[in-house]
This record gives sequence, C-alpha cells and structure tokens, in this order.
Amino acid sequence: MRAPLPPAFLTTPIAHRAYHDVTQGRPENSRAAIAAAIAAGYAIEIDLQLSRDGVPMVFHDETLERLTPREGWLSDLTADQLAEIPLKGGDETIPTLAEVLSLIAGRTPLLIELKDQTLRMAETDGRLEAATATLLAGYQGPVAVMSFNPHCIARMAALAPNLPRGLTTSAYDPEDWHPLAPETCDRLRPIPDYDRVEATFISHEHTDLARPRVAELAAKGAAILCWTIKSPEQEASARRIAQNITFEQYPAPHPA
Repeated sequence: MRAPLPPAFLTTPIAHRAYHDVTQGRPENSRAAIAAAIAAGYAIEIDLQLSRDGVPMVFHDETLERLTPREGWLSDLTADQLAEIPLKGGDETIPTLAEVLSLIAGRTPLLIELKDQTLRMAETDGRLEAATATLLAGYQGPVAVMSFNPHCIARMAALAPNLPRGLTTSAYDPEDWHPLAPETCDRLRPIPDYDRVEATFISHEHTDLARPRVAELAAKGAAILCWTIKSPEQEASARRIAQNITFEQYPAPHPA
C-alpha cells in the first residue's frame, strides 16, 4: 500500500534539522529551531536516533561530540540521561520525538528521517521503527518518514502502512560514504528498493538530481524532494528538477 505524500510537502520549503542558526541560539534539531521554523512558515525536517532505553531522540549524529559537550555514542545513554545534556549554541537539551510532536502539533508539515541504526544499511532490529510508529499513530497533522536505509522503510511500511514514506537517496560516492562498503554504495545508488518499500517520494542529493533514475521515478509518479540546499543559486538549479527543497543557511523564499 502506497501512502501519498501530503501536498503541503511540495509547496512549503523544508527547514533542514529545523530552522537552525547557532548565532541566534538555535542549534539544529532543537526546540528553538522548530519554533523558529513554525514562526517563519516553513515545514520541518528532523532526525531520529534511539536511546539505550528505546526512546526516539531528535538528534542527527550517532555520537555526541559534534553537537554537545559530551563524547560517546548516543545509544549508550537513556533518554533521561540525554535530556540532561546541553546542545552547543543554545540553552536547551536534546529533545525526544514525543516532545517535538507536541510542540509542532500539526501546525506545519513534519518530515522525519530515521537514521540508520546499523551503520551498514543492513536489516534493522526494528526498535526505532516500532517506537516511532507508536508515537505517530495518534499524531494529527501532515507527517512523513524517510531513511537512507531501505530496510528501515520496509519495516515502517509493515508497522504503519498509512504513513507516507520515502527514501533518502544519494550519488553514494564511496569516498563521501566511507566507512560504508563500496559494494553497498553500488547497490543503493540506483534506488532499487523504491517499489519494494512502496515509497511515494525520494529526497535526493541535490548535486545528483540529473541522474536518469530520478527522472524515471518522477515519470512513475514519485514526488522528488532534495537535500541540502544552502543558497538561492543552488535552489534555482535544484528546482528545475525537484518539486521541493530541504534547505539551511539562508531564508528560503515561499512560493508565490
């Protein structure tokens, strides 16, 4: 069963990791960045990692050191422990998905990327997917899920078939994706799992939008989003192919 992407995801620019700007006290994936996106009328993209005790946390990296004063694996700590860790560049801590859902409350489209928990794009244990599906079961508002790991999205298809889902996709240059195995990059590059997971959209690396497979999927009805646009010039180029953008580092204009 394919769940269509709500039209709002194609008309509202999507703030990457929310509308973050540490110079304004808004770290990525923070409550402040989410509130700023809502105030500016943007859709929101967030990332999920799983705490040791099975709570989806809104955080991009597998490890803590880039975004917090702590080091180590996020998955080694409980949600309560993570809630005490400050984010660099702001005055708040790592939020849970439940908190973010309550904060957004359906006011703007929410695009959720489930981060690969295997670090190999391998079959998952399903814990992050199950916890996410449970939290989204009662959510009222435009929401969709995606992942680079197609096994993750296959699990979401089984757990929440009515939830719009897609694949985050890339040129998969092995140098950029090290230590992911080159043969895994070769397998994922042509987006072979789109039909298997019954996706209805992709979010593709913007510098690779001219790939013929992107046009082929678009011709079959796939919605084409892209990541991550960082200037008006990049946006103008991407919009020749993509129906919408995920952006950061500049205020993307709203369509007329």
